Amino acid sequence: MNQPASKYDQHPDYDVHFEPCPKRLRVMFNGEVVADTTRAQYLRETKHLPVYYFPIDDVRRDLLIATNHSSHCPFKGDASYWTVKVGDREAENAVWSYNHPYPEVAEIKDYLAFYWDRMDHWYEEDEEVFVHPRDPKVRLDILDSSRSVQVTVSGQVVADSNKARLLFETGLPTRYYLPQDDVHLDLLQPSDRSTSCPYKGTANYWHVKLGNEVFKDLVWSYPDPAPEAAQIKGYFCFFNEQVGAIHIDGVKTERPVTKWSPT
Repeated sequence: MNQPASKYDQHPDYDVHFEPCPKRLRVMFNGEVVADTTRAQYLRETKHLPVYYFPIDDVRRDLLIATNHSSHCPFKGDASYWTVKVGDREAENAVWSYNHPYPEVAEIKDYLAFYWDRMDHWYEEDEEVFVHPRDPKVRLDILDSSRSVQVTVSGQVVADSNKARLLFETGLPTRYYLPQDDVHLDLLQPSDRSTSCPYKGTANYWHVKLGNEVFKDLVWSYPDPAPEAAQIKGYFCFFNEQVGAIHIDGVKTERPVTKWSPT
């Protein structure tokens, strides 16, 4: 099969590799189990979230329809695609595989992967998982703290607490979750925005309104967090990257730079 040469020689630090996943994984679409395995692999790739790859024998191939769609990855090779069809519903080009991967990733052959958001449900063992695979290398720690945490927006104090819960999550800045009683709720306006996290659950958002100025989606809270994040239920958190300042024990913290930073 003719395909362009890989880019590993140009990017020698780029990493793609498999790691065994010991969990039972199931994927569902339109009420049917499309894949069910205890032999999945995490595909880890530089600057990408991990992706579950399923042995081809553990996927319901009778529910897959091959398509003419293809794509090319300079580190994995050419991918072929399938549409998932169950009853009257289809998920177009929702499954892919590398039939002739580059030698550097030869182990990826005979495995299939699914676009997460095109399937209805994902399960690790008997627990439903949302957004993307849980990364076993991500750690979540939530610690009570009596340190003073003060949040200002445009020079005005919007929260002040010595009962914060500090959330430490691998790869992210420290988040300061504050009890409702220590937040100026009169300055918050509910937002229509919500986001989901596989480790914490679904967050609701609020704007901060100061006079005629509105700071959109600056605050969030998890009303019904995942079990491992139960301690932050009902607590409010402000974007470190976007507020005027966060002071810890009177000392202004450095504003982190992340994908949520203002452009």
